Amino acid sequence: MLQRLKKNYFLLISVFLIIYFFFNLLSGERGLISYYEKKQILNDLKIKESSLKNQINDLDFKNSLLSDNLDLDYIETLIRERFLFGKKDEKIYIIKKNDTKN
Repeated sequence: MLQRLKKNYFLLISVFLIIYFFFNLLSGERGLISYYEKKQILNDLKIKESSLKNQINDLDFKNSLLSDNLDLDYIETLIRERFLFGKKDEKIYIIKKNDTKN
């Protein structure tokens, strides 16, 4: 038995090293499976980054609309539409918008 091991020493070491490198290739922090997981996380973060950039651009645009010269008529219209606010003895008609789905 010991004689066979000595003859096949190179073969045993080679097989052990191949198995070792194969398992390290697939598993672990730097393995192939971890690579694909990190690639998916990177794609998700890129999508989230683009979404956040769009929100920032939208808020920058809305912020640029603000100025020292306020249009009081436009503000009154917005308040009436959103908060259903009216003056004393004023009738308010609520028009319900229908959402039609085809």
